[in-house]
Parts: sequence; C-alpha cells; structure tokens
Amino acid sequence: MSRAKRIVICGGGAIGVAIAYFCSRRGARPVVIERHAVAGAASGKSGGFLAFDWCRDSALDQLTRRSFHLHADLAAELGNPWGYRRLATYGGYAIENDPALGPGPRPWLAGRVAITGRLGSPRTTALVEPHAFTMGLMRAAQAHGAELQRGVIAGLVRRPGGAVVGVVLEGGELVEADAVIIAMGPWSTLAAQWLPLPAVFGYKGHSLVFDTGETIPAEALFLEYQEASGEVLTPELFPRGDGTTWICAISTARPVPIDPADVAPDEGAYARLEAMCRNISPALAAAPIRTRQACFRPVTEDGLPLIGRVPGVDGAYVATGHSVWGMLNAPATGEAMAELILDGAARQVDLAPFAAGRLRALDPA
Repeated sequence: MSRAKRIVICGGGAIGVAIAYFCSRRGARPVVIERHAVAGAASGKSGGFLAFDWCRDSALDQLTRRSFHLHADLAAELGNPWGYRRLATYGGYAIENDPALGPGPRPWLAGRVAITGRLGSPRTTALVEPHAFTMGLMRAAQAHGAELQRGVIAGLVRRPGGAVVGVVLEGGELVEADAVIIAMGPWSTLAAQWLPLPAVFGYKGHSLVFDTGETIPAEALFLEYQEASGEVLTPELFPRGDGTTWICAISTARPVPIDPADVAPDEGAYARLEAMCRNISPALAAAPIRTRQACFRPVTEDGLPLIGRVPGVDGAYVATGHSVWGMLNAPATGEAMAELILDGAARQVDLAPFAAGRLRALDPA
C-alpha cells in the first residue's frame, strides 16, 4: 500500500472489533464507530462458547475451524485477558416435576438431571468471557493504531460514480474512508436505507450470570428441560474461568429497538430462568445472581452470515448475521475481511457461501 488504508467499521461488537484488530495488524487505519458501547449488546452478553467441529457438513465448517484455532492463538499472543479456557461439554435432560432422588450425575447437579453423553472434549470445545474478549481485542487494535469513536451513522458519502468514500454521523461530522464495513449485528438492517443489503433479523435471548466460585468445574452443559407446563427449554450452562457461570434457555422473536440501550427482557423470562436453575443445580440455587440480561442475536433468512462486498457498491462491505456463532467466528471473520479489503481476496476462508448477493436485498426505505 502506498499509504495506510482508512477503514471505517460501523459497529463495536466482536465482529467489528475483530476486523479492526486484523486490519490494524496489517498496517491499515481502522476507525470503529459505535453508537452505544463496545460489547454493549450480544457481544457482551452471550455465552462465549467455542466449538471446533460442531458446524461440520455445513457452509460454516471452514470458517469455524479456522476461527477456533485463531481463538487459541489470540489468547496466547495477547496474554489471555478474557479467560480463554478449554473444557469438556456434556448433553442431557431434566424434567421439572421429577423428584431429585439420589446424587446427581455431577456433584453440582441435582438428581433429576440425566447426562446422556459427552458432546465435546477440551480438544474441541472452549470458552471465553465475551465482554472481556471484545474489549481486550479492541484495546489490542488500538495498540496497533485503530481508533474508537462514539457516534450514530446517519448516511454514507459517495463519489459521483457511486463508490462509498465515508460516512456521515448525526450532527453532520464526515468520517472519510477507503472502505466502509457494516457490522452492526441486527441493527445492520438500518444500513439498507443506503445499501442493497438483505434483511438481518434479531432473535432475543435471556441469560443469567451466577457467582459460583469453584463449585462448578470446567464442564459445559446442554440440556433439554421440560417445565411443569410441558414446554421444553434448551438451557446452556457455561462455567467461566472468572468464577461465574452463564446460563440461557429462553429465546423469542421480538422487534429490535432502534437504540441498543432500549433492549428489555420479556415479561417473566428471568423468573422462569431462575426457577429452572434452582431446580437443576444445588450449586446454582446457593449462588448469588450477578447479572440478569437480554440481547438480540443477528440472523439472516437462510441462517448464514453476510461476509464480504456489498454487491454493486465499490468501497462497501458487510459482516453480520452470525447468529449463535458470532463469538466463535469473530476472529476468522476479522482475518478474512482484512485479507479481502487489503489484498483483494480472502485466503484462509472461502467467503463465497456468505456473499450478500445470495439473498434478496431489501428495498431502500
């Protein structure tokens, strides 16, 4: 490059921050523009679960395998300030109104929980604390020259031929760029006002974070849990290296508010989660709850992310729609986008399955 490319990244979640890190490491000048807070939405509230081969035989397989390795590399290179840890992963089931007779399958589980098998080993499953990961990677990007700017994107700036050359913030400030990347999670749909992008939907998840100390070992758990009403939940339990345990089970399709700060839980969701946790684990029943939280995961019509160029618009790119695998796939997405923008093509991962042009673009508002 004759000069460092200035890359504006719209969105300070794990995907946007990873792009900033890999671009800055290559000598580019990324600017992350975030309206709310870095890791302020799903990237700070997700489970942080990582799996090497759970997407095998799907279009995501190459991306996830590459990203799983990059997570280990990043933790080693940057001092692991986000609690990266390998762990065993198990599957099982529980029924709310079953008597909890006898000891549980693990010391921290009630007797009504049955473990049906091991889903992953420390070789194939791992965990990060997502808020710490996203913030840590942002700081690492800044150490390489990346910038972080608070602001709301109000529009794009184009040359007469249509190429994108920057963004305009609310208030009129112009931020010039050689490339602009839309990486705003479910809020990426707002960019369809300016670009031919497919719909990105939000799927709301609710979770609790318990202070469990050392009472729960490095064992992730995926359950089917039948409530007394007959409804079946699919809780996920992830014990983190910082002595907390994250649990989710309730997801719903709801409208996404314009401002991420306005995300609110569904009525009764936390109470259901708390009752479930007390029912399946004496360790959780005895532990204080540190955080109750809700967030929206970004999903697309076909379940695959959008990663690559925006069709027909020079200088515009998109990276969003990663659904439940956003934290896992952030590093490989960041690496691939840096290669695409700076070299003209991604080398480590084939981005063809994630091209935005595979789905029908929304009509501009």
